[in-house]
Amino acid sequence: MIADEHVLLSASFGSFDSMLETLDEEDALRGIERVKRIPIISDLIDDYFAGDVEAINSIAVRQPGAQFSQAAWKAMRKIRAGKVLSYADLAHRAGSPAAVRAAGTACAKNAIVVVVPCHRVVKTGGALGNYAYGLDVKQWLLHHEGAL
Repeated sequence: MIADEHVLLSASFGSFDSMLETLDEEDALRGIERVKRIPIISDLIDDYFAGDVEAINSIAVRQPGAQFSQAAWKAMRKIRAGKVLSYADLAHRAGSPAAVRAAGTACAKNAIVVVVPCHRVVKTGGALGNYAYGLDVKQWLLHHEGAL
């Protein structure tokens, strides 16, 4: 995870270097200090994985992206744990019903996994769709939250 004070900028199951690449220029130019825990954010993430799936809702986030992506990420944060939304419904909630592919792209470009819950977005009909960290991880997250 990468944060600016109490605002989460990136969270990933991948490498630290890949997270650095997702930051906007201003955040990337700041001095980044490696620490074992980020106050408050680490506790809330721990609570989520310990079973309090609503704990992550109070984490403030910021990531660079186009207007539609920002709207899609905001809509993703409104999907309650234990629920899923189709890519088509996400496009609609983000303000562009015809932008189903753009909704998928917003999911793929999401730099704050789990907290901006792109794993809660599935294909129309309920098939899981894609997930950057593998369908087994997406399935585990959805099962953990009670959606499966």
